[in-house]
Amino acid sequence: MKTFPWSRIPARIVPLIAAGALAAIAVSCGKPAAESATARQGRLNIAVIPKGTTHVFWKTVEAGALKAGEELNVGIKWVGPTKEDDRAQQIQVVETQVLNRMDGIVLAPLDADALRRPVEEAVNKTVPVLIFDSALNDADDLIVSFVATDNFQGGHIAGHQLGELLRGTGKVILLRYMEGSASTHNREEGFLDAIKEFSGIEVISAEQYGGATTAEAQQASEILLLRFRDGDSLAADGIFCPNESTTYGMLQALRRNRLAGKVKFVGFDSSDPLVEGLQAGEIQGLVLQNPFRMGYLGVKTMVAHLNGEPVEKRIDTGVDFLTRDNINTPEMQAILNPSL
Repeated sequence: MKTFPWSRIPARIVPLIAAGALAAIAVSCGKPAAESATARQGRLNIAVIPKGTTHVFWKTVEAGALKAGEELNVGIKWVGPTKEDDRAQQIQVVETQVLNRMDGIVLAPLDADALRRPVEEAVNKTVPVLIFDSALNDADDLIVSFVATDNFQGGHIAGHQLGELLRGTGKVILLRYMEGSASTHNREEGFLDAIKEFSGIEVISAEQYGGATTAEAQQASEILLLRFRDGDSLAADGIFCPNESTTYGMLQALRRNRLAGKVKFVGFDSSDPLVEGLQAGEIQGLVLQNPFRMGYLGVKTMVAHLNGEPVEKRIDTGVDFLTRDNINTPEMQAILNPSL
C-alpha cells in the first residue's frame, strides 16, 4: 500500500487532521456499544465517512469537518474506505458507526444505490444521516440534508469552457470516473449537455472509465491516447476529466506521451500537482468545488439538526472555474488555501 503524500496537503490543514485522528481514537476506545456516544463523552460525536481517504480532496473535507467540530465542541470521527471502489468496506464502516451509537453520521456514498440500505438501517436505529458530496438515490425522506456541489452545473461549466477554448470546433474526449458514483455521473452529463451547444464539436469517446485510483486512471488514459494517437499528435483537440484522480491520471499520461500542452485539457478539483500543471500550461482550467466548506457545513448542519433546529434539505456549496489568469485572486486563493 502506498503512503499518503502528506507533502501535498497545505501545512495549515495538517494539525487539524492530526487532532482529528486523536479525537477518533478517543471516541472509539473501550466503551460499551449500548451507550450513546454523547453519554460516553459528554458531548455530541459525529462520524464523518468519505468515499475514500487517499485523495487530497477528502483530506480538505476532513479539515473542514474538524474545524466545525472545534468551533462547536463536537467530537469528529473521520473514517472511510481506502479506495473509492470498495462499496463493501464503506457499508461496513456505516454499520460499525451505528453500532458505536454515534449521534449522527455525515456520509459521502460512493455508490448511489448500494449505500441506501445501511443508511435506512441507521435511521431506523435513530442515528440520523446527512449526505454530502454525492447523492443517494430515493433517500430524500431518509436524510437530514444533502450538502454538495451542483455537480451537473460544474460539468456544464467545464463543457462550456472547453467549447470556448476550442472556439466551437474540434473533437473531444471525456474520460469518465467510475460507475455508480452519482456526483461524477452528473458532472459527465453536464459536460455532454454543454458540448451539445457547439455544433462544430464532436465527442469521439465518452464511454471509458478511469477507475478509483490515479494509477487506474493513468492506465485508462494511456489506452485512450494510444487509441487516438496520430503520429506525434492526438486525433482530439480537447479532453475533460471529472475528478481529481482522473485529471491527474490523464495529466501523467499526456506527459508520458509528450502530448501535455498540445491539447486543450479541462479537469475537476485541485491538488498541488494539478495547480502546477495549470500554471505550466498543461491544463487550461479546473472546475473547483469547495471541499473545506463541504466538510464544515456537513458537520454544522448535522449538529443544528441534533439540537432541534430547522435545516435546509439541500445546501449548495458552490462551484468555480480556475485558470492561470484568476489563480491569484482572493476568491480562488480562499478555495485553494482555506483559512483555518
